[in-house]
Amino acid sequence: MDQLWLDIWVATRLTLKLASVTTITLLVVGTPLAWWLARSRARWKEVVAAIVAMPLVLPPTVLGFYLLIALGPGGPGGALASLWGARTLAFSFEGLVIGSVIYSLPFVVQPIRNAFEVMGERPLEVAATLRASPRRAFWTVAVPLARPGFLTGAVLGFAHTVGEFGIVLMIGGNIPGTTKVLSVAIYDYVETARWQEAGMVAAGMVVFAFVVVLSMMLLEKRMARVGTWNREVRPASETGKWDQQVRPAGEPRCGGGGWFLQGTGSAPFVGAQAMGTAPASHSGR
Repeated sequence: MDQLWLDIWVATRLTLKLASVTTITLLVVGTPLAWWLARSRARWKEVVAAIVAMPLVLPPTVLGFYLLIALGPGGPGGALASLWGARTLAFSFEGLVIGSVIYSLPFVVQPIRNAFEVMGERPLEVAATLRASPRRAFWTVAVPLARPGFLTGAVLGFAHTVGEFGIVLMIGGNIPGTTKVLSVAIYDYVETARWQEAGMVAAGMVVFAFVVVLSMMLLEKRMARVGTWNREVRPASETGKWDQQVRPAGEPRCGGGGWFLQGTGSAPFVGAQAMGTAPASHSGR
């Protein structure tokens, strides 16, 4: 029994490590890709989007087959592995990360892309009127506004990596401590007729899946009720024109009315007026 718990712990630790590394990599790779897909006007951007989404419909065996070839000794992965004296990236933890990133890419890119698209052009235009550089506007306006998309993408990417089986088995095999994650462990227990052990691990995966789904539903409900950004429109009482402001939560409203975008995060003030003159207290910011 002690050996069983040790095996389960090793597989669990490896699964969490793979999911964590994959999720971080997906956020780093997927954010600029999602930004480009949301902002670009290139006619062929939907071709790129279709390629990104292909893992959603491709059988894991098909994707695993091509990854196995690419990561093998005769592919790019073998050439890369030769830099540190290895022959292949297949059947290694590094290979699992590459396969998991490709397989889970649409689960991270699509929510972030949707969040960037829903944001619209106005907040960035407002930032530009205050002479904010595109890079600063991205980090201080776009990223805070797209925070729900980042959160959704990270949760989905992590959960999807935990539940991977076909890709992991094809390019990683069943090497304890290296490629034997929880999903592969269940398969191994079933193959050797160890039903009790398989049931224990499977029950844990069911609980994990339930927690993830429930968390996503509660998060979506909370965002729908409260909203990440509260909007209110008011005419400028003195000039009869319409003001536009973007300010962080807790900052006092400007006098004279205006259209405010109030965030729940830490986005800095990026305000401007569509018409009229900004109040003196904020004109220099």
